[in-house]
Amino acid sequence: MVEPVIIGSARLYLGDCREILPTLPKVDACITDPPYGIAYAHSGFHDGRIGNTAAANKRGCPPIHGDATPFDPAHLIAICQNVLMFGADHFYPRLPDSGRWLAWNKLGDMQPWDTFSDVEFMWHSMDKAARIFSMKWKGLACDKIGENGGLREHTTQKPLRLMHWCIEQCGEPELILDPYMGSGSTGVATVSRGLRFIGCEIEPKYFEIACRRIEDAQRQGRLIA
Repeated sequence: MVEPVIIGSARLYLGDCREILPTLPKVDACITDPPYGIAYAHSGFHDGRIGNTAAANKRGCPPIHGDATPFDPAHLIAICQNVLMFGADHFYPRLPDSGRWLAWNKLGDMQPWDTFSDVEFMWHSMDKAARIFSMKWKGLACDKIGENGGLREHTTQKPLRLMHWCIEQCGEPELILDPYMGSGSTGVATVSRGLRFIGCEIEPKYFEIACRRIEDAQRQGRLIA
């Protein structure tokens, strides 16, 4: 059995979530950014920042664990009745015929200007109105206020303001699980709101980053009433 790292109100597990999930207590919500099954690679990820430098293109970025094969969300849908998953448009045939779609407008107030997607979609298991969150977050064009100067320590790291919004969409659940924690953005937003968090991450590098970020958030205390 994998022993968790306890950081304040957060319990963090290093390992495969499929093995860890059966050992966890009941949670109030699952908010996660799982592998989409699209073999994602961002050649512009370099030294924690996004850019199309020659060095970045040569070095590339670490592969996302489990992203090389089609993703089946069944093990996440079974966790609880309140599940929010990023990237679900890539595996929508395997979703229930219910719930709603949420959208993240990454352009903000800009016009389309490159070949990458202007929006990211999330599937939420609750039957409520569809909603849109707008925040500029494309390449070097980022709304960096409160986001550590735009520093990203994971290739698909989501901004904290977006994760706060996701928590609000899920109804401010008391105990939140992220089985694909990455660099810990869900956990940082959760503990900043005075809520409890359980996270799993299979990559040791990202697990260490998540532990540091969540510990920093715990040290700052509750920031959101």
